[in-house]
Amino acid sequence: MAEQEKSAAELLQEKLLIKTENGGQILSDEELDTVDAFCEDYKKFLNDAKTEHEAVKVTVELLEGKGYKKFEAGKKYAAGEKVYYNNRGKALVFATIGTRGYEDGVKIVASHIDSPRLDMKPRPLYEEAQLAYLKTHYYGGIKKYQWGAIPLALHGVIVKKDGTTIEIKVGEDEGDPIFCVTDLLPHLGREQMKRPLSEGLKGEELNILIGCRPFRDDKASERVKLNIANILFEKYGITEHDFLSAELEAVPAFGAKDLGFDRSMIGSYGHDDRVCAYTSLKAAIEVESPAYTTVTVLADKEEIGSNGNTGLKCAFLRYFIADLAAPYGVEARTVLSNSQCLSADVNAAFDPNFPDVYERKNTAYLNYGVVVTKYTGAGGKGGTSEASAHYMAKMRNLLDEKKVLWQVGELGKVDAGGGGTVAMYIAELNVDVVDVGVPVLSMHAPFEVVSKIDVYMAYRAFKEFLLEK
Repeated sequence: MAEQEKSAAELLQEKLLIKTENGGQILSDEELDTVDAFCEDYKKFLNDAKTEHEAVKVTVELLEGKGYKKFEAGKKYAAGEKVYYNNRGKALVFATIGTRGYEDGVKIVASHIDSPRLDMKPRPLYEEAQLAYLKTHYYGGIKKYQWGAIPLALHGVIVKKDGTTIEIKVGEDEGDPIFCVTDLLPHLGREQMKRPLSEGLKGEELNILIGCRPFRDDKASERVKLNIANILFEKYGITEHDFLSAELEAVPAFGAKDLGFDRSMIGSYGHDDRVCAYTSLKAAIEVESPAYTTVTVLADKEEIGSNGNTGLKCAFLRYFIADLAAPYGVEARTVLSNSQCLSADVNAAFDPNFPDVYERKNTAYLNYGVVVTKYTGAGGKGGTSEASAHYMAKMRNLLDEKKVLWQVGELGKVDAGGGGTVAMYIAELNVDVVDVGVPVLSMHAPFEVVSKIDVYMAYRAFKEFLLEK
């Protein structure tokens, strides 16, 4: 029997109404194989780049392997040449020079490589009740109770007075020790469990347990602390004074894993925002002969407001653009005013366990593709950059034309909360910008979840944007 013809109403629905489709239904087996293969390398990146320092180091190694050279201000670069600027080992800008002049603007994709974590205080090492600890100050928006009783690794750098830099990475390799924040047993936790959830573990209770054996000398005080200090001196040549010039971070000590019987998702620490950093990085290095110069930004400090000289409130991106264009007599203001940007950051995926905070018609779902977020902010759009109707139309056309699976999303109900991205700081440079990223479950938790399909579609969106003539 021939397939029944569509009714007038069905044809009209197709013409007039939005229809969203689950990528797992519409992608071919071959396309799904490509998705899964792409995500294998992404999982490795997650494991190798758990901090902003490591993300920059791994990325620079990759860039140099692809022919990128250190950027030299004042030098003229020909179309197709590739350069990078490493900002203090914690932020990175890299570019592939296009055939069009800088007066036509550049194509920018900006993500961030910092994630919520526990940072060590300037004087972290102490002993209490013959146990040795490190005191922390949490970084970014976390639910503090989620960081208790999970395995933690210690990453970072220590710079000694003579300038020697020592890299620390303990808790990741087989045979390494791990660390943890202890929590109270339920038998004695009756009063603790009466606390508000936000104070299940308080900030000053996020102390990391690092040892309990004393140094064998009855004449010394705080012998457990002394024993740990001695271990650190013998292994790294550091003393307690050297913590004063250190950047040490505690992060989950587990790696990225396939999630679900169908292996359709990835569970890991740091999807926010390394999922956009990796996909934009991969897209950028594959666009070797662009029309517009492509500028990819991996920024620091987004989780605490983008402050500091490695965050995007800093002028390092503007200076980079200025130095690119100056040899050609083009001012940075001209370049930026004609530029376009994708603020590559994640959005919240709908979680059916907590439906009340989402507005279902304007939220993102796993497997429905990359999320285009017209605005973020909170309440009455406070603290956001809103993409113009014209720029939204441009993005709609591009993604539809290139058959990139995409959806729109807000960060929850109007008065349920909200958040921000680097888009507002890019917009302050007079650049057209919109947020484009991956929907995430359990965002800002030590273990976040993304769909492999959405990861791949983010990569495709960034690549098509950079390829545009």
